[in-house]
Amino acid sequence: MVERMTEPALQDPPPGPPKEAAAEELAGVTPEQVGAVTAAVTGGDMEKAAGLVLQLHAADAAALIGQLDETQRRAVIEALRGRFDAEVLASLESSVQEKVLEQLGTEEVASAVAELETDDAVHVLAALDDDVRSDVLDAVPGPERSQIEQSLAYPEESAGRLMQQAFIAMPEFWSVGQAIDYLRDADNLPDEFYELFVTDPERRPVGTIPLNRVLKAKRHTVLRDIMGRDLTLIPAAMDQEEAAFQFQQYDLPSAGVVDEGGRLVGVIMIDDVLDVVQEEVEEDLLRLSGAGEAGLARSVGATARARFPWLFVNVITAFLAAGVIAFFEGTIEQMVAAAVLMPIVASMGGNAGNQTVAVAVRAIATHTLTTTNAARIVLNEVLVGGANGIVFAVIVGVVGAAWYGTPELGMVFGLAMLINMVAAALAGILIPLGLDKFGVDPAVASSVFVTTVTDVVGFFVFLGLVTVLLL
Repeated sequence: MVERMTEPALQDPPPGPPKEAAAEELAGVTPEQVGAVTAAVTGGDMEKAAGLVLQLHAADAAALIGQLDETQRRAVIEALRGRFDAEVLASLESSVQEKVLEQLGTEEVASAVAELETDDAVHVLAALDDDVRSDVLDAVPGPERSQIEQSLAYPEESAGRLMQQAFIAMPEFWSVGQAIDYLRDADNLPDEFYELFVTDPERRPVGTIPLNRVLKAKRHTVLRDIMGRDLTLIPAAMDQEEAAFQFQQYDLPSAGVVDEGGRLVGVIMIDDVLDVVQEEVEEDLLRLSGAGEAGLARSVGATARARFPWLFVNVITAFLAAGVIAFFEGTIEQMVAAAVLMPIVASMGGNAGNQTVAVAVRAIATHTLTTTNAARIVLNEVLVGGANGIVFAVIVGVVGAAWYGTPELGMVFGLAMLINMVAAALAGILIPLGLDKFGVDPAVASSVFVTTVTDVVGFFVFLGLVTVLLL
């Protein structure tokens, strides 16, 4: 007799923490937790400090370790020896990670790396010097070492480095029943996967099947009949930023990675792409300010060296602007008001230009600003600069005239503001486009050159108009 299965009765969920408490837990590591670990270290109770770290989620534990000073961090890492969570190691901020890896030593790092997925293991090993990395790899068990070495063979920041090599691939003639039985019996499945890859005899992907579609299909259904044939495949050599764009563009939960021959070699998961997006955004923001690579745990010397190059460029360009002022030294001597008002013109232009730079750099990164629509976007930015220029020209012109009781000075002040705002808009869009065309990251150098343009144009136009029209 076949019994009819009924749906279980729905039960009220157990009472949970208040909403405020739940929200606080979702926010990650708290100052109170950091303070408790710090107090335990200061008091010499290292077992308590280790216990407080071990009870945290790996990401929160990594964040907490990153907030400790170097002495406290070294003490906590020593207390965690032999029970260090590999996921914590993979989640550490890069500058902290380097120091922790150095402290742990070859054997313990190798043990941690062997527990990680390929992509995370590669991320950890990439932080090591070549000699140390070789020693760590020698200590990793054979199968894991082989997979890691294959990923390390791909260029840095490529899809090959980002992928994990564990995936599910099946022939198209299998039935759904065979696929489900295989998944139930296999003992080496990936920790997470969202779809099955259907491949030909040469391991080239011909389709994908989401897990929900497998579960809904009858056991006798052949995989080729339910697979999706519209594939988005990522070449292993593709830059990770471009791979992340593919995920964003096509709303992918995961994507297969193929080698030069089109054979499936790995899969990229959405959680890894989110990390890439965050890293790229942080990198662009830091580069826009000329700060270079950053990290609160970096040494003073390393941070100073990272920021020095573009500060030096700023000094050079500042002398260029100073040269323009020196050229009009006589004008400034005859009209002191010019010295008071000219920084306003340059400053407004610089701010407007950097606004345009931020939009342009983001548009280039997301492929929404290309050579095909560049002319329209440039014209649009010029019109925006002109519109804002007219408004601020009237405002500053009235203020300047009232301040010094000279309508002519207010007129010159406003006209210079209008011209510099238009120049700022042009520079803010054309400089990033030009740098990108010549293969230079526009996030790195754009703001320096745009500020130079707005300073030079602002000083030259204002002082030039004062000289010609008023003196």
